[in-house]
Amino acid sequence: MNNRILFYFFISLLFLQFSCDTEKPPEPIDIKEYSIDDFYNNIRIGGGRWSEDENKLLVHTNESGIFNLQEIDINSGEKKKITNSEVESFFAVDYVPGSNDILYSADKGGNEIDHIYLLKEDGSTTDLTPGEEEKANFAGWSKDKKHMYFMSNKRDPKYFDMYKMEIGKWTPEMIYENKDGQNISDISWDENIIAISKTITTSNNKLFLLDKRNNKKVEISDPNEKGSYSGQGFSKDGKYFYYTTNKGKEFTYLVQYDIENETRTTLFETNWDVIYSYLSENEKYRVTGINEDGKNALKIYELSSGKEIPFPEIEGDVLAVSISDSEDKMRLSIGSSKSPNNIYYYNLKSKELKRLTESLNPDINPEHLVDAEVVRYPSFDGLEIPAIYYKPINASKDNKVPALVWVHGGPGGQSRIGYFSLIQYLTNHGYAVLAVNNRGSSGYGKTFYKMDDLNHGDKDLKDCIWGKKWLQSQDYIDADKIGIIGGSYGGYMTMAAMTFAPDEFEVGVNIFGVTNWLRTLKSIPPYWESFREALYAELGDPNTADSVRLYNISPLFHAGNVTKPVMVLQGANDPRVLQIESDEIVEAVKKNNVPVEYVVFEDEGHGFLKKENEKKGYGQVLTFLDKYLKKKDVKD
Repeated sequence: MNNRILFYFFISLLFLQFSCDTEKPPEPIDIKEYSIDDFYNNIRIGGGRWSEDENKLLVHTNESGIFNLQEIDINSGEKKKITNSEVESFFAVDYVPGSNDILYSADKGGNEIDHIYLLKEDGSTTDLTPGEEEKANFAGWSKDKKHMYFMSNKRDPKYFDMYKMEIGKWTPEMIYENKDGQNISDISWDENIIAISKTITTSNNKLFLLDKRNNKKVEISDPNEKGSYSGQGFSKDGKYFYYTTNKGKEFTYLVQYDIENETRTTLFETNWDVIYSYLSENEKYRVTGINEDGKNALKIYELSSGKEIPFPEIEGDVLAVSISDSEDKMRLSIGSSKSPNNIYYYNLKSKELKRLTESLNPDINPEHLVDAEVVRYPSFDGLEIPAIYYKPINASKDNKVPALVWVHGGPGGQSRIGYFSLIQYLTNHGYAVLAVNNRGSSGYGKTFYKMDDLNHGDKDLKDCIWGKKWLQSQDYIDADKIGIIGGSYGGYMTMAAMTFAPDEFEVGVNIFGVTNWLRTLKSIPPYWESFREALYAELGDPNTADSVRLYNISPLFHAGNVTKPVMVLQGANDPRVLQIESDEIVEAVKKNNVPVEYVVFEDEGHGFLKKENEKKGYGQVLTFLDKYLKKKDVKD
């Protein structure tokens, strides 16, 4: 989720003035002001799976306007279009072992009912999971590379069972029926042991290993101490199971579990969350990802020597890697706050490094973009709140700029350092952006994460308000021109601010945000069933006395308090925040004779994927902000 929006900025040159100590202030830089088309003519790229001969990478890119599949030849750098969809986005899954056939996933208009498709080398396509309401997720290949594993809810829309298909025959065979409605985490390479997770709350779950041969279930989690557990796979020889947990600690760490002896060994820990870890194909290397103060940090170790494998010198952050089956080659995804992700190829033997993509629009000078920085500020009760900050390049006390508090999705999400076209676009046009990680955000320890449980719209909102106060304390910010913006849960926080603290922010931009918790919590998608009780434990159960509190924190029922301009963006196919939520809040606010702008995309869901929609919607965001926050003349 998430994650995906940023800002840019232009300011005209000012007369040089002397400060009281007679030193000249730095001269403004001549920054070009870019259009919304410029920013959304960047290329977003994902995936990067290795072909059988390890000479090509399978990716998905929105170069055509929506996501389609491409192959990149690592030797020549040539890019070959594989699909040409004009309606739905296609996302790369993998090459089929032993062939040039391809798997990809797609839904319909953002409805999140994802299917797995087989694209054969001759161009023919087959839906491998064709159930009308079937949601399917790829789960890997068997050890002998003759079968595909996947999860599907076709038996019961609420629960995901595990299946496999033999390559070539493509007939599903159920290998585990999820009767208890829990979450299947991993399967051993011999298919005998299933790792199962039972969600208790959003910060507490139980983890089990089920031996299918004797139906024996062993709890891996500590039954006497609450904690978070996440499976990270089995060793090829079946001796070990790996998982991450924060049992007894603030941050998650990596553990090796000896299945026969039922003993545990901590393999890696640091003062940040270990977010994932996996072994390369022949277990020569272990890759470990760390959520380090709002950005990814990766470590690769050679298991035989225990030595860390250094990355080559690259401008940007290594966000993800994929090691080929031969373990000689590595795909790297590199990005920064000033550059969308790019794909690199690295040869682990020869040390050859090659850049394969250029995702930033060549019409944009990266020196005109803003480096994100991590800042921290005290909230109303003294709690330190981390945030990602984007300061316009030419902002100064003699050239004050308006500002926005950005709130991430969730609840429990995190604003992180990375490239977001919307934020860079807005910063380029003269808006400072403070992306707050209010209490309840992930990435800062389990105590911080649980701080907003059953307290949404209160202390987390105050964290946002104190973020505004921090902005006001900067001498280059126009203290009277600060708005709030966010998507999903951030959209809720935006409307909470406009209804429960109507004098704090001058405008609000709500991107598919919750406004009626009673409806949202009663209408969650059926495939969230295993997570339902955990969601209720954090937010409240709408079927109990909690309904009173949920009513009280729902902006819809307090829309009469809104006095400042509001903009709402919504996808018509959104299965999480239904369009009716936005319809109703818009109508309710209009009754106050308050300016309201509403943009609905008929072919989008919970997040916008089509470039033309992004250009239209986010271009209108800037127009709205210029008119009501910056308060400059804007053509209607």
